Amino acid sequence: MYIKKDDTVIVLSGKDKGKKGKVLVTMPASGKVVVEGINVATCHVKPRRQGEAGGIIHKEIPMYACKVMRVCPKCGKPTRPAFKMLADGEKARVCKKCGETI
Repeated sequence: MYIKKDDTVIVLSGKDKGKKGKVLVTMPASGKVVVEGINVATCHVKPRRQGEAGGIIHKEIPMYACKVMRVCPKCGKPTRPAFKMLADGEKARVCKKCGETI
């Protein structure tokens, strides 16, 4: 999976199409990501202990990673991943639009 935690992504399809958000969690085994403020579900929570409050909470639920695209921090455009070998032998992620190392 080419999307990592703390990347800024844009949603390509679904009810939140066109919205930007920061990746909070990645789940490579299931191919899903959790994005801040995107794909929010309403959950009704019962109080489990005496004195604890119940109520309605809103939380982000996982969505497929193929429905989001990484946004370059320099040029601000959505870009597909590109990888480049650096001089010290490490692999780096590169923006295909502007060529900046991410």
